[in-house]
Amino acid sequence: MTAHPHAVEKLQALVRIPTVSHRDPARVDTAAFDDFVETLADLFPLLHEHLELTRISTHGLLFRWAGAAAERPVVLMAHLDVVPVEGTWQHDAFAAEVVEHEGEQVIWGRGTLDDKGCLVGICEAVETLLAAGVTPAQDLWLSFGCDEEIMGTAARQAVEELARRGVRPWFVLDEGGAIASEAFPGVGAPVGVVGVTEKGATSIELRVQGRGGHASTPARMGPTARLARAITRLDRSPMPASLPAPTIELFRRLAPHAALPLRPVLANAARLRPALTRVLLAAGPETAAMTRTTFAITTLSGSPAINVIAATAKAGVNIRVMVGDSVADVLEHVRRAVDDDEVHLDVIEEDAASPVSPVDDDAFRLLETTIGEVFPDAVPAPYVMMAATDSRHFTAICERVYRFAPFRMTKAQRESIHSYDEHLGVQAFLDGITWYRRLIEQVS
Repeated sequence: MTAHPHAVEKLQALVRIPTVSHRDPARVDTAAFDDFVETLADLFPLLHEHLELTRISTHGLLFRWAGAAAERPVVLMAHLDVVPVEGTWQHDAFAAEVVEHEGEQVIWGRGTLDDKGCLVGICEAVETLLAAGVTPAQDLWLSFGCDEEIMGTAARQAVEELARRGVRPWFVLDEGGAIASEAFPGVGAPVGVVGVTEKGATSIELRVQGRGGHASTPARMGPTARLARAITRLDRSPMPASLPAPTIELFRRLAPHAALPLRPVLANAARLRPALTRVLLAAGPETAAMTRTTFAITTLSGSPAINVIAATAKAGVNIRVMVGDSVADVLEHVRRAVDDDEVHLDVIEEDAASPVSPVDDDAFRLLETTIGEVFPDAVPAPYVMMAATDSRHFTAICERVYRFAPFRMTKAQRESIHSYDEHLGVQAFLDGITWYRRLIEQVS
């Protein structure tokens, strides 16, 4: 049985609902989230009729599809919230238009890739399997978060609910990697990258305080100037680079598909770690981020008026902590790099890198096999995910946590996530539904 012919319309309907997360609860449009939950129930009646639903937090959803057995339950994850719209879009971000783009039909809009495409793909797969009278071999849980984009609490509460019920998943699958084209220099084949760990997400604020005053009588090295110096020092002091084990395995798998001069290098990545690290650092930000902890200066604040010297200047720094680095090590690096006791370091939130899930394992092999069936031209491979997902909380109850969205994505599409012109190919979306169906069917 193929994907339901109205699946694209379902995704359009849900993308049109602006479920935008904000850290300030007063700015959250709760009516939009209510609408999303109600519309989801209307679009997937069999799922809501046959699966047990537990509400989590404000709008989180935890479904249980009872299987023939419960020894090896599986959790499929997605989230229904999205980030605010930024930049100038070619088509309205919440119109969910289907348009011709670079020779194919695509669904345009915020959340198509992150992460309503996965959510609808999972639901459509379950809905069509229910319509076909299928019962899964094992219990299947669907965990849909409502505050992933603000690193909220819903996923943690879902984990607590599963733990309370004594559920220890065989494996967990969340958003993350994709069938990525143009992913690695010298490799023409698309790569089905599956995140086996993710960097930790830690945020700090650099803060400098002073007397302030009138802009006509500035003192040397006031709060803004001192903060600017601190930012520049940090920007010029990257953390040491290295290649963790998942990246070495990624290169080993890519070697047969690389350009001829690269093959021996990638095949011997373990021995050539220093040279490969230098290549990745030079190849651009996407590959450089694979090698080390990164620092991004994201927010700045200073004086409220152009003719007033700031009494307090602040800079927000978003840190993605590499596997092998601890949060304590990273904070000490920042202090050494800034080298100024007048610059205060305030930790806003901290998360270390997630444990590395196994690759030589039946669960990972199931993901590989399913990728091979639906995307035969792709090379399945593990990788270290750069961004943070709700799945990091599930490592408390499961040692096999993987991150993969079964959609073909170009480099431009990957760059559109959290940016402008986010879009998902219609055929890519339908193939993703097929992938989820095959995964559920093959769980044993």
